[in-house]
Amino acid sequence: MADLHRSAKKRNGFYVKMKFFPPKNSKPENYFIIKYFKWFLWFSLSFYFFAKFLNNHETDTHTHTHTAVLKTTIINHSHHALTESIFRQHKHNILNDLKVYVYELPSRYNTDWLSNERCRNHLFASEVAVHRALMDSDVRTFDPTNADFFFVPVYVSCNFSTVNGFPAIGHARTLLSSAVDFISSELPFWNRSNGSDHVFVASHDYGACFHAMEDRAIANGIPEFMKNSIILQTFGVKYSHPCQNVEHIVIPPYISPESVKSTLLKSPIDGQRDIFMFFRGKMEVHPKNVSGRFYSKRVRTEILRKYGNDKRFYLKRHRFAGYQSEIVRSVFCLCPLGWAPWSPRLVESVALGCVPVIIADGIRLPFESTVPWSDISLTVRENDVAKLGRVLDDVAATNLS
Repeated sequence: MADLHRSAKKRNGFYVKMKFFPPKNSKPENYFIIKYFKWFLWFSLSFYFFAKFLNNHETDTHTHTHTAVLKTTIINHSHHALTESIFRQHKHNILNDLKVYVYELPSRYNTDWLSNERCRNHLFASEVAVHRALMDSDVRTFDPTNADFFFVPVYVSCNFSTVNGFPAIGHARTLLSSAVDFISSELPFWNRSNGSDHVFVASHDYGACFHAMEDRAIANGIPEFMKNSIILQTFGVKYSHPCQNVEHIVIPPYISPESVKSTLLKSPIDGQRDIFMFFRGKMEVHPKNVSGRFYSKRVRTEILRKYGNDKRFYLKRHRFAGYQSEIVRSVFCLCPLGWAPWSPRLVESVALGCVPVIIADGIRLPFESTVPWSDISLTVRENDVAKLGRVLDDVAATNLS
């Protein structure tokens, strides 16, 4: 934020400075807001889209009730957190005049990729969903001189080699760099702030490092030209990590609202839950060794070995298009790490009324200061997978409500 302030001083016509920064040589009265301005606004805006998802995709009366309870809980926690930290001291709602300019890039940077239908529906599709939400949002401005933030809509996670293969994102850095060259040559706003008020989505395994393998992601690092910008990313951990060394906000992985709605129309959320513990996904009897790398740090393999013959555990290794219908029948849903700590199962479980069991040491969850994750999920350490059955039995007997 200090870099943003310093760069603002050097130029005329920086509209964020005009609106939110005090005159030169005066002591700022709202120093707290100034210091955390960018982070707070983008957190609020990201959370707004999350709440909008809940609001726009209610189904039957039962689903409406559960959604309303969840939404009320989230909003109450949000109100408390934001009021106590900011609005208690400031009567003016700084979100009232928030404006975001969405760059209209050539289609090769985004919509051309939608020829692959998976692009808008897979777990990395938040890059598409955020773009679409902003296009229709009341915070969007068509006048860049009035914008507080600038959204750069580049889709990098759409190019899959095969349905079961690794996403091919080797093109990501080149594509993003080309987009920055384009916007900086067409309009002055990138150059005037060195990209510090520009927002990208990095919805891949290791976020802004743009690689599926952690060691390669760390070695490559965050692209130099993005280091001043704001990154909305699904990757988040509580310890220091090179792929988080940028101003960022952890957002939920993408789940199609239409698929959730379709599932709940067929199987109400308060229906019978005859599956005690559910997991469907990649579980290797012998973890795949790709140049010395072991998938899921062997956690999923240990789950299969320990509980593969346990009748309480509904474990399936193969793909099934209707697997959400299994989630809505389940009491507990395992959310173990894959290559990266996060998983779309986290969102699917919550949306379909199954208690997520998070097995990913050090994971930082979406909107962690606002969503009461400790009240609606369980966390099990990776080294405690062998105790999983006992843990779930205890919770089911004492604290499932």
